[in-house]
Amino acid sequence: MSDTKMLEGKVCIVTGGGGAIGGEISKLMAAHGAKVVVNDLGGSVSGDGGDEKPARDVVAAIEDAGGTAMPHFGSVAERKDTEDMIKTAVDAYGQVDCIVNNAGILRDVIFHKMNEPDWDMVLQVHLKGSFNVARSVAPYFREQQSGSMIHFTSTSGLIGNFGQANYAAAKLGIVGLSKSVALDMGRFNVRSNCISPFAWSRMIGTIPSDTPEQQARLEKIKRMTPAQQAPLAVYLASDASKHVTGQIFGVRSNEIYLFSQPRPIRSTHRAEGWTPETIAEHGMPALEKSFFELERSGDVFSWDPI
Repeated sequence: MSDTKMLEGKVCIVTGGGGAIGGEISKLMAAHGAKVVVNDLGGSVSGDGGDEKPARDVVAAIEDAGGTAMPHFGSVAERKDTEDMIKTAVDAYGQVDCIVNNAGILRDVIFHKMNEPDWDMVLQVHLKGSFNVARSVAPYFREQQSGSMIHFTSTSGLIGNFGQANYAAAKLGIVGLSKSVALDMGRFNVRSNCISPFAWSRMIGTIPSDTPEQQARLEKIKRMTPAQQAPLAVYLASDASKHVTGQIFGVRSNEIYLFSQPRPIRSTHRAEGWTPETIAEHGMPALEKSFFELERSGDVFSWDPI
């Protein structure tokens, strides 16, 4: 157990807590004094089935290390389950101070072949699941006038990625959700932030490795461990981060970075207004200068999204 317990007396809920990243977050939160509800449906990467073992294994590891935790096996896609998740924490431990929206699935397919069930299921788990957990805990946070929400986004949403239109849309939607929650609930001392992880997990294990270039990329990602994501989550759950909200962070190996917020970078004005023809002749060429400058600087499609 850690000598410095930043989460002493706090109760944290981690969804997808039986997985690689969620498990490491759950264990480090417990090591820092939190009582942890480890939620995990235990389904496959594509969201099928269920298994209690992942959540139970993480709880056992926490208890073996001297911490306090309990499992929960509900689906974040079901509001009744997220309501029960919060009630379970409050009934067992008397309060809830932080939720970590980490649960997720993948159903990757190139866009022109993507079917409606693959689209719906990914948004149901990632985006609606994040809403369900956040909305279920909101009344408790409002009543106690405090709370931290930590949502997991992805560079697939922030930047884009091949074959992941469903996942990217959900993950960028989570950013919008987080920023709106930060604005709506700031008056109650509730903060909301996002983490975009770079780490090896079973979801990343679905990336193709058919070519030497893909294999080299995967070997690089494998060096980025799930445990490296956990310290930032613990910090964001702690009182030390009470001034931090509405932000998007990333963790890549031993590097923590802050993402910029979307803002206008160049404008063009025409006193008499615009027509499609003048946009083509004058307006867009002026704006395109910024696009090409970004492209040359490597700011457009410049990272390997995860």
